[in-house]
Amino acid sequence: MRFTQVLCGTASAVVLAGLGAASAAQAQQAASDVQTVDSIVVTAQKREQNLQDVPVVVTAVGAKLLQDTGVKDIKDLTILTPGLTVTSTSSEASTTARVRGVGTVGDNPGLESSVGVVIDGVYRPRNGVGFGDLGEMERIEVLKGPQGTLFGKNTSAGVINVVTKQPEFNFGANGELTFGNYNAKGVALSVTGPLAGDKLAGRLYVAGRKRDGFNDVVTGQGPSKRDQDADSNFYTVRGQLLFIPDDKATFRVIGDYTKRNENCCGAVQIRTGPTAGILALVSGQATPVATTANPYARIAYSNRGAPATITDKGVSLQGDIELPIGTLTSVSAIRQWRTDNGQDSDFSLADLAYRNKDGTNYSKFTTYSQELRLAGKTDKFDWMVGTFLADERLENRTNFLYGNDYEQYLGRLLSRSAANPAGIANFIALLLNRAPNTSFPAGQGIYDRYDQRARSIALFTNDTWHVTDAFEITGGLRYTSEDKKLNTYQTNSDGGVGCGTALSPAGQARIAGIVGAANAGVVIGNLCLPWANPLFNGRGTVQTRTEKEWSGTIKASYRISPEVFTYASYARGYKGGGYNLDRTQSSNGLPSGAAGVAPIYDTSFPGEFVDSYEIGLKNTLFHRTVLFNVSGFYQKFTDFQLNTFLGTSFVVRSIPEVTSKGVDADFLWFTPIHGLTVQSGFTYADTKYGKQPIPNDPGNALALLPGSNLSLAPKYSASGSLTYETPVGDNLKARFNIGAKYSSSYNTGSDLFPPKMQKAYTVVNGRIGLGSADDHWTVELWAQNLFNEKYMQVAFNGTLQGSSGLSATQNTYNPALDTVTYDAFLGAPRTYGVTLRSKF
Repeated sequence: MRFTQVLCGTASAVVLAGLGAASAAQAQQAASDVQTVDSIVVTAQKREQNLQDVPVVVTAVGAKLLQDTGVKDIKDLTILTPGLTVTSTSSEASTTARVRGVGTVGDNPGLESSVGVVIDGVYRPRNGVGFGDLGEMERIEVLKGPQGTLFGKNTSAGVINVVTKQPEFNFGANGELTFGNYNAKGVALSVTGPLAGDKLAGRLYVAGRKRDGFNDVVTGQGPSKRDQDADSNFYTVRGQLLFIPDDKATFRVIGDYTKRNENCCGAVQIRTGPTAGILALVSGQATPVATTANPYARIAYSNRGAPATITDKGVSLQGDIELPIGTLTSVSAIRQWRTDNGQDSDFSLADLAYRNKDGTNYSKFTTYSQELRLAGKTDKFDWMVGTFLADERLENRTNFLYGNDYEQYLGRLLSRSAANPAGIANFIALLLNRAPNTSFPAGQGIYDRYDQRARSIALFTNDTWHVTDAFEITGGLRYTSEDKKLNTYQTNSDGGVGCGTALSPAGQARIAGIVGAANAGVVIGNLCLPWANPLFNGRGTVQTRTEKEWSGTIKASYRISPEVFTYASYARGYKGGGYNLDRTQSSNGLPSGAAGVAPIYDTSFPGEFVDSYEIGLKNTLFHRTVLFNVSGFYQKFTDFQLNTFLGTSFVVRSIPEVTSKGVDADFLWFTPIHGLTVQSGFTYADTKYGKQPIPNDPGNALALLPGSNLSLAPKYSASGSLTYETPVGDNLKARFNIGAKYSSSYNTGSDLFPPKMQKAYTVVNGRIGLGSADDHWTVELWAQNLFNEKYMQVAFNGTLQGSSGLSATQNTYNPALDTVTYDAFLGAPRTYGVTLRSKF
């Protein structure tokens, strides 16, 4: 929130009139120290407005509160924002934001985000790019509900709008040193000031942070020797120039570069299944996974490690020019983001499968964007027209390689029985009549290439008609046209020899003779999983798709009094369709990959649409020192894009219907106690799949979804923050903050299997600071997750480690049938430390 010192109304003026000169001056100063809601400015409609005049649900968090609660990136923001859930999975790059229970699983770069991230007016292509150190922030605004009119496609659930501090024409400098547990160290420096009189100013921010891992890692025989995981190690540089040639124009140039070299993310077992015995046999490790799952001991089993390198860089230029008819705004940007990752894909000490960080397993986005807006006003109308153009190039390179134990493990798995639970050694060699360990040779696997180009152009308008001084109608409309082209080339470095042998007539006959004709199909299917199927080898495809879609909004607002503002709105939003960038035996649910049948080439999925209805009441009370806003919403999504892991690959399913309905509330109180501020919020969101059966789900892997709540969608969430600042003597001041976020229970798995449930939990952060009255120096003691709350981010089935507990009817869960080893990525434990700040 951006606060100014405001004199509170005519009552103060009347009091001043009856005082002497000295007393009047003192009263003036006391009144000017009162913070009010009037100073909270947001840009939810791409123009500066007071929060209480905007017919949108916005949670706005200002610079001081962001600092008090330790917010460095968007993931940290969840403690201040009810209804916002942010999770990471296989790497920090696979990070997903959800608003009111709706978001996009982040492991597949072919899917765009339901919650858009915008930083200084520049749209970021995926959520993961917003999870670095955001530097010096002016404020963060979380806009809930579809925002397609002004922010475009891929904002069907909401927008996280980050506004950083711009250069100043008065010299200033800040420094920060941080030390914490897990051997945490951090330094940040910034300087701002004039470069050429009152025409050109600059700001430079540099920071580096490093921390040991949250998880201890058992590496077994390796080759990885890294005994920690989920660490932090990055640096960032952000420079800005502000050029004001005259009183009619302003230009702001921003350049930034961030690099991370980390090890993330290993998973821990939340349940150990009966396949642990086979893992022990083939690996020679007594405990290749946790014997008894104890996830919060934070011990991961990984012989391959999870190294990651992420770079994010870009340049943007914003120009604002006053013309006779209005203000012309141009935002131009060039950005590139790349993540290179390795992974132990089975999360055990058995060497089953892995991804190698060798330059053949990465995702890279290069994006050019240009937005032009012209905005003006008359006595009766506020109007805005604009256009947006983007050219996004996505390079995705994927490897997935057999480990030393893959063939023996798969063979024992296929040959085990109640009489022989350990299975048969060299069973695949027997089935295929080949030498042992030559059908799926170690170090061989897939090397796939996906090159996607998306070009989009949009035209939009957003206009407000002031029908009376109290009644307004706002209408917005956006037309988006987008072309996507995907070039795919897939290879198997071993030619897919194991599966190829199984698919041959002789191979099929031999397998049927050994396991019986009734079981042959299942055995061949497991020998021909997507990464083993030679029908992908040497396959090149070109796919194209075009979307031309409308989105828009209509809002009516009425100011009942200076203190009370009410509104009702309808909005139509959408998220673009795309392509599944993964091997699947079928992309649309139809079986393929059977003997002699090539996998289906169409990997596309359609766009996602939402119709949203909202009513709201914004109250500014008690001499404008209290904000209390409440709204009710109903959102219906069609063709909801669900990205889910089926144990062998990620597939995208279009869910016919998802609904989200509930209530949002925000409260802010600048209390009569000088320096004491209370901020809180509450969200009730009942977010459910429709009751229709999931189409194109022949294996019924998603049978539990119809009529159920979405994963990672708590019904209830609440946040609160209390800040108190007070003088200490004549030259010192103290500042205290405690913040908390409560989430009710929810399932963390996209298939909604009950073992993946996360019970209700509360995370608490706290900070105590003491420093000079002029902020020249400050010492702060802080803690994140103060009470060491234990919670999962995402739970998932261990790769090839058991069968699910779907009953014979394939629509209910039977725990007696569940033999899966379940893994999970955990939330951060308690961290604490001290921060030293200096300001000049």
